[in-house]
Amino acid sequence: MRFEVVGLRVTRLERSLRFYTRALGLKVVQRGDTRSWGGGIWVVLEDPRSRRRVELNWYPKGSLFSGPYRTGDAVDHLDFTLGVVPRKELERVYRRLLRQGGRPTGYAPSTTEGWMASVLDPDGIWITVGRKPTRGERG
Repeated sequence: MRFEVVGLRVTRLERSLRFYTRALGLKVVQRGDTRSWGGGIWVVLEDPRSRRRVELNWYPKGSLFSGPYRTGDAVDHLDFTLGVVPRKELERVYRRLLRQGGRPTGYAPSTTEGWMASVLDPDGIWITVGRKPTRGERG
């Protein structure tokens, strides 16, 4: 057995797809529709560099899985790394996440000494982006 994907329940699929593809650079690799048996619509996204996957799941009213939506139930955060990059790159990525619909959490490059930043995705799930220090930096 091997780990395949993390599934996230979303309230508006197209809005979430825009955020995860435009702001985080993930690519759509698979789509499915299970509404015929009481499921919903799902889209698998992949990070082109790490090959890690996230599945976005949308369930219509009346679906077997359409109970009340509570932000972040059993999901702490999704963590992305930029690798060894300068602080300015993290700042650029953070600004892009905000422009693309991410909401601030209070953890920005300016509040973490430039090593990480977090935003909330359109459904309130924490997205954390970190970096490793470049040569010559402390940390």
